[in-house]
Amino acid sequence: MPVNATPVGKVRVVEIVAALFVESIEFRQAPGPSTRIDLTGVFFSTAVEAYPTTITPHLVVLVRAPHEGEGNGTLQTVFVRESDGEEVGRNQQAFFVEPGKFGYRLVRGELEYAEPGTIEARCTIVESGSAVTVPLTALPSA
Repeated sequence: MPVNATPVGKVRVVEIVAALFVESIEFRQAPGPSTRIDLTGVFFSTAVEAYPTTITPHLVVLVRAPHEGEGNGTLQTVFVRESDGEEVGRNQQAFFVEPGKFGYRLVRGELEYAEPGTIEARCTIVESGSAVTVPLTALPSA
C-alpha cells in the first residue's frame, strides 16, 4: 500500500485535502447549512521583472478531520528549491479542526529566487503523514 494510502474506514487523524497558491480566499454560506470556499487567482507560476527577487505567496492548505478523530494536527511546510534540493524555508503550526469538518491553514512563505526556477512547498501533517507538494515557478518577464 502506498505511504499516504489509508484503508477505508480507518482514518482517525487529520488529512490534507488540497493545497494551492492563491491570490485570495473567501468563505460564504450556502443552503444546507453549508460553507463555500471561493479561491481566487490560483497559480503555480509567476512572472518576475528582475532577479534576484523575493516572492511572498499565500499558500492555502485545506484539511479535514474524521468524525471519530480528535481534530488536532501539526502542519509542516518545507520549501525546497527543485534544482538542487536545498531547503529555503520552513513553517510549522499546530491547529485544531472540529471532528467531521474541514478547515484550512494559511502559510506565507518568503521565497528568494536568484534566477528563474521552481520552489516546492512540501506540506505534511506530522501525525498522519498525509502530504502534498505544490510547486511555484518564477518565470522571466516577457
